[in-house]
Amino acid sequence: MNSMDDTGLVAAPASGQTRRTHRLRGLAVTGVIATLAAMVATTLAAALVLAAGVDFEVPDGGEAIPLPGFAVVTGFFSVVGIVIAGAFLRWSARPVERFVWTAVSLTAISLVPPLISGADTATTAALLGLHLVPAAVMIPTLARSLRTRTD
Repeated sequence: MNSMDDTGLVAAPASGQTRRTHRLRGLAVTGVIATLAAMVATTLAAALVLAAGVDFEVPDGGEAIPLPGFAVVTGFFSVVGIVIAGAFLRWSARPVERFVWTAVSLTAISLVPPLISGADTATTAALLGLHLVPAAVMIPTLARSLRTRTD
């Protein structure tokens, strides 16, 4: 007789707890992949704009925004978006609607600093566009992920 033979049943955790954990984990994985895609898309767009002659110099600091800075800021705020989506998935009866409304509102608010920065027209237009690139990646991806996680 082998004492390592385990034929007994093990009680599984409560199904609600397991399902919630899987939904959050799936959202996180999807969010991280979308974050990487948003970082790449934003950095490539910034590189193209830079190659076209826009200097990204903001008068307040007098220095140009470095190319890696776009990836870092995009990554940070995309992770903030994942956390917000996770909170709505966990605590809202309508996570998709709440997330989209919040994300679009925060994106609109993020457009204010480039407009009041005092940068030239080309830099301001480029910065506005570069705020919309990660939003165009993250918001639909996370909303779709929330939709499939709540059905």
